[in-house]
Amino acid sequence: MGSYSESETALGGARSTIISTIDGADAELHKINKALHGNPELGYEEHFAHQTITEYLSSLGFNSIDQVAVSSSSVIICAEYDALPGTGHSCGHELIATSSIATFIAAAEAMKKHSIEGRLRILGAPAEEGGGGKAKLIDAGTFPKDTSAAIMAHPLAAHQFKTEFRGKPAHAAGEPWDGVNALGAAVSAYSNVGLLRQQMEPDERVHGVIEAGGTVPNVITDYTRMNWNVRSPTMEWADRLLVRVKNCIEAAALASGCELEYITSPTYLNLRANRTLCKLYAQGMDTLRINIQIDQEKMMNASTDMGNVSRIIPIFHGAFVIPAKNDVSAHNPAFAALDCAKGIAMLTLRFLVDEGVARRAKEDFETDDG
Repeated sequence: MGSYSESETALGGARSTIISTIDGADAELHKINKALHGNPELGYEEHFAHQTITEYLSSLGFNSIDQVAVSSSSVIICAEYDALPGTGHSCGHELIATSSIATFIAAAEAMKKHSIEGRLRILGAPAEEGGGGKAKLIDAGTFPKDTSAAIMAHPLAAHQFKTEFRGKPAHAAGEPWDGVNALGAAVSAYSNVGLLRQQMEPDERVHGVIEAGGTVPNVITDYTRMNWNVRSPTMEWADRLLVRVKNCIEAAALASGCELEYITSPTYLNLRANRTLCKLYAQGMDTLRINIQIDQEKMMNASTDMGNVSRIIPIFHGAFVIPAKNDVSAHNPAFAALDCAKGIAMLTLRFLVDEGVARRAKEDFETDDG
């Protein structure tokens, strides 16, 4: 099916199927969401989440978690489900998983009922919160470059790394001059970066915490470990900011006499939005009488490893509204996902019934130099 009118005709009945499928699965989807929220797991430890999701999909007949037919169009729906240390699913990844599951089952049902050809996959994407799970999936070849698009509904670049300061222990009262204070190095590094903030761009962020800071006060601390995020709107800016942050950290090591070691994590590349997909998603949500803002008024101060995926294939990475009061942080678990899933499922089917969508999305991808 190639023409716009043909694709619209094919999508007409499919839209109704998408809505009815998600509405019909509402109770089960809420049950899954509640289970994931009540059992938060850190990155690369998401065993309960994996089992819960795969068992539900298997109960619907998706034993391979794959829908395949004879077509060159291929869409990957990403599902995140990791939590944050100490605060659980306060970033709402259980809701991302729920919306992705809803998208998959609705689009798959529409494909089956309306004889829509194509390949649809749901892909578990672990460790978004600092583990760079999608970056490792890319290295493993999980996102083939001939994929039409990867889709998900959470654009900054981010360097994530840890620093270790190693000093020399000594009795803090009897012989402090014999010690080399690793805690002093950590405090100095934190303070140096604090002084840097005034000279940072408005959309840049540096976050740092001391994960290991010593044991007892009467012994000079010989080991500390810090965890850092360096965020910026583009990779070029992030690289430049990283040099300045490292200068602050290395100055602390030099001043204290400590040895310094970096432990790096996969870099989160800035997300390249695909305008064709954003417009089509907005059109789909229009049919649900939900108005979508395509262009952001200002840059979001967040990062995601979906940005890495956007560097190799076209992607759609939407966001859904957090229904909360003005004084509630965006890292709050209370926001809706199923209406968003209906829109994403509609967008998914547009790829499969209209060959021009994949072509235009590819053109956007190839001409975007962001």
